[in-house]
Amino acid sequence: MLEAPHVLVGIAIASKVGHPLLSIPLAFGSHFVLDMLPHWNPHLNTEMKTYGHVTKKTKLIIYGDLALSFGMTAFFCLTALPNLFHAVTIGLSAISAITPDLIEAPYFFLNKKTAFLEAWIKFQKSIQTDAEPILGIATQIIVMAASLMWIMS
Repeated sequence: MLEAPHVLVGIAIASKVGHPLLSIPLAFGSHFVLDMLPHWNPHLNTEMKTYGHVTKKTKLIIYGDLALSFGMTAFFCLTALPNLFHAVTIGLSAISAITPDLIEAPYFFLNKKTAFLEAWIKFQKSIQTDAEPILGIATQIIVMAASLMWIMS
């Protein structure tokens, strides 16, 4: 799944749960639940096996997704102010929601192939439910819309 849906779910959890000792682990756990939903994203493993690196097209998708994710996180952190405690909880929950994917970054972008990273990627891949682009993107839009509705309620 792209990062933006994960981030919005993490923000929604922080917005509604509030306490960081609950919000941050729940946001982290939500990552795995969301990855079980049918979704589309670039196939980094396939690109690594086929080309030996992540393609420029995929990098552009990733950078755009991360920019959107950062923007949404900044927006909701700023709207939580002047309550700094809540703003920090939102930010940490957003980061926590994408941490399982951030752990993989050294493997795909720095060519660090450790036993831990390979096992982590194998686990993550085992719970993924891939879908064709139209269905897979629609699923993510629905997750984002539901998260926004939950945040705004």
